[in-house]
Amino acid sequence: MSRLLLMVRISTVSLKKLRLYCSGHFIKHGSSNFHISKRKHDRHFTSAIQPPDTHIGHNLFDEMLKRENRTVDSSFMFFQDVLRSSMMRSQAENPRSIHCFALKSGFLQDLPASSKLLTLYGRTGDLASSLGLFGEIQVKDVIVWNSMITALNHNGRSLAAVGIFVEMIQKGTDFDSTTLLLAASALSSLNLSKKCRLVHCLAIEAGLVSDSSLCNALINLYAKGEDLSSAECVFAHMEHRDIVSWNTIVTKCLANGHPKKSLEYFKAMTGSGQDADNVTFSCVISACASLEELLLGESLHGLVVKSGYIPIVHVSVANSIISMYSKCGDSEAAETVFEELLCKDVVSWNAILNGFASNGMFQEAFGIFKEMQSVDRIQPDIATVVTVTSICGDVCLSREGRAIHGYTVRREMQSREVINSLIDMYGKCGLTMQAELLFKLTTDRDLVSWNSMISAFAQNGFTREAKNLFKEVVSEYSCSKFSLSTVLAVLPSCDSSDSLIFGKSVHCWQLKLGFGDNILSANSVINMYIGCMDLTSALLLLETISKTRDLTSWNSVIYGCATNGYHLESLRAFQAMSREGKVSHDMITLLGTISACGNLELVLHGRCFHGLAIRSLRESDTQLQNTLITMYSRCKDIDSAVRVFGLISDPNLCSWNCMISTFSQNKAGPEAIQLFRKLELEPNEITFVGLLSASIQLGSRGYGMQAHCHLIRRGFQENPFLCAALVDMYSSCGMLETSMKVFKNSGAKSVAAWNSVISAYGFHGMGDKAMEIFKEMSGSNTKMEPNKSTFISLLSTCSHSGFIDEGLRYYNQMEVRFGVKPVTEHLVCVVDMLGRAGKLREAYELIKGMGEPQKAGVWGALLSACNYHGDTKLGKEVAEILFEMEPDNASYYISLSNTYVRLGGWEEAVRLRKMVEDKALKKLPGYSLIDV
Repeated sequence: MSRLLLMVRISTVSLKKLRLYCSGHFIKHGSSNFHISKRKHDRHFTSAIQPPDTHIGHNLFDEMLKRENRTVDSSFMFFQDVLRSSMMRSQAENPRSIHCFALKSGFLQDLPASSKLLTLYGRTGDLASSLGLFGEIQVKDVIVWNSMITALNHNGRSLAAVGIFVEMIQKGTDFDSTTLLLAASALSSLNLSKKCRLVHCLAIEAGLVSDSSLCNALINLYAKGEDLSSAECVFAHMEHRDIVSWNTIVTKCLANGHPKKSLEYFKAMTGSGQDADNVTFSCVISACASLEELLLGESLHGLVVKSGYIPIVHVSVANSIISMYSKCGDSEAAETVFEELLCKDVVSWNAILNGFASNGMFQEAFGIFKEMQSVDRIQPDIATVVTVTSICGDVCLSREGRAIHGYTVRREMQSREVINSLIDMYGKCGLTMQAELLFKLTTDRDLVSWNSMISAFAQNGFTREAKNLFKEVVSEYSCSKFSLSTVLAVLPSCDSSDSLIFGKSVHCWQLKLGFGDNILSANSVINMYIGCMDLTSALLLLETISKTRDLTSWNSVIYGCATNGYHLESLRAFQAMSREGKVSHDMITLLGTISACGNLELVLHGRCFHGLAIRSLRESDTQLQNTLITMYSRCKDIDSAVRVFGLISDPNLCSWNCMISTFSQNKAGPEAIQLFRKLELEPNEITFVGLLSASIQLGSRGYGMQAHCHLIRRGFQENPFLCAALVDMYSSCGMLETSMKVFKNSGAKSVAAWNSVISAYGFHGMGDKAMEIFKEMSGSNTKMEPNKSTFISLLSTCSHSGFIDEGLRYYNQMEVRFGVKPVTEHLVCVVDMLGRAGKLREAYELIKGMGEPQKAGVWGALLSACNYHGDTKLGKEVAEILFEMEPDNASYYISLSNTYVRLGGWEEAVRLRKMVEDKALKKLPGYSLIDV
């Protein structure tokens, strides 16, 4: 009977007889030793990468004493056949039966048989028996050691495998390239890539660096430890490079963030005559995607087809091509490759889904997700869910995001990655409570979970909660485990001067953690300082990073200053950037500068930036055009704003709102109402704010009431800002009772609504009621903090109602009790209040006692009071100050002229009137409206 027939017979019949024959002997000789060995060796095990099962021998060990050829009797031949057959099977009982037979027959002295039995135990997962057998072998050669290390690696006991390797080296046992290969695999599994140098040194010392498989493993291990230079050094000194060698260096260059190097090695590979395979093509096409090199990617696509790796058949190559076209912005080509793919796997679906999402094709992305669920062989995985959840967060689709959440619960896909993406989605959609609930219910949190929750709090205005959570992270994790994302997540919560100290402490954390040289981190800190009104620190940091600062750094200052009230500094930063000449402006830069020009009412500068935008930007951006409309509106250039609006091909709701606001803010109420009638989109709260402002200008309660009905039908009546606008509208139209009903019936009352009520009572001469409302507002029940506008309304009310003592008391308590620092508007109200009461000298002394020059509005209020009371002496002194400050303001000349007229000083009055005529100055006429 031939050897093959004997193996078949053993595999089907003889193993059962052999097990029965040896069972008693096994109990006697095997059990106790194995369990003792397990207790000795089976400690601190971690996961492992499965190493190869084959052994690469070395000539040094070909003549070992225990492995020489000998005459083989029939029993030993039978034993070898049993071993060979069992190596092809996986039953756990087979190794024990064979072990018993070998013990009884005395075949364990044969090292090849012992090493095979070790391997067999390892394959079946019986490590206790494997370690026991290893301990009983007195004389071990390299193959026995390798077999034991292989068994441990195979069962995820990488730490124990490294321990056996170290023991082998310490005992001076000779090793071969397979030993080092197994050790490298174990170190890789334990993420101990930095220990790769020890294996490399042993290989050099033993002269084993000519082995290609070992060198490939060293390249992989060095690159995994982010030591790409050492990996390249090993590759450069390789004598024989195979396709695995080239693929390893190409893929590891890409994995370490060097796509250009990956392509360079591919070019060298083709130059050496080595043919590429599907792994090579997948990698280099991914490198093109990272570099967004569409032309090179298309060339490689052609080379793939020419080489026979047709994308419609080789799914891994096709997936890379889909991702490449998507990242390069050619969604149509990506979709074509996807549709032609015969056997799509889940990676294919995820690639096209990511492609649609990254190119803003959200409707198509949801369509692909829905189609993917209908395919029987394909089920969405964690990567799919994370991508779709991210889309929901970016586009604020809270309803769809909740549906995805329910889908993950039904499919039991509540992994850590999915939970983190859901927290992030809820935060971006403004659903902070849902994000917090999910965060608290999650027991398996990692640093990403904390970062997502901190970001959710910071983005939605819960600054205190974001800071407290950051403090918890500091106490939960050590500094070494902190990530840059943690710092970036908490910085947006520092958005006021009150947060400056906390922001500086976060900056210190950033420097302590070694992120000081990171340009993204530096730009975020610049934004933080500007938000905290510490412009000096922001500009100092910008200067500190002068060698590495990029366009984002400049935009952080230019746009940040523009949005935080430092408009002149924004324009100066643009000039500095232009003088430096290292970077060129983009749309964000122009958004900041145009906004600054609007706030400073520099219409000529704004037109220059408008021209720069036309010349430098390829396409007109709707957001930029909306900013231009706002800029022209603030510069009172309605015609230019109308022209810009007319040039918008597809105006969004923001465009319509900007134009309606332009009309309403520039006293063009009828045009605002006419434009609202032409609105083709569904209006929102901002639309109605502009509409109500136009109604106030027209003094038309009819238009205001119609707007009120519109917003009730759309469910906006609970909006606190609309409540404030309605109170102002009804009050201005003389309907004080209706104004108060709107205020009382509104649910959430904002500070603006309270301010509007105070102003309404003051406007109607009911100062006592206004003060009662202020007392109620500042009480403990409402939890409202009065702001600057509150005291403007209150002081104005006291001025018109003659409550001098109360007004002065409120003015003196502003900063001490309520923390509101007085500004020019407050001083104007106080001066007007004293002036109306005839206390002109007190008002004059108050202005002079401020210690710094005051704006024209303050002196103007005093001049009006002097005119009212006929104090020409003080009026002339005040007028002289105003003539120097604003020589082209006709109202000051006319006010002083009227004072002289009242007292019979016609000559002086005529002289002042002639000055107005000579300078061609005009005073804006006043007017009154009545709703008929």
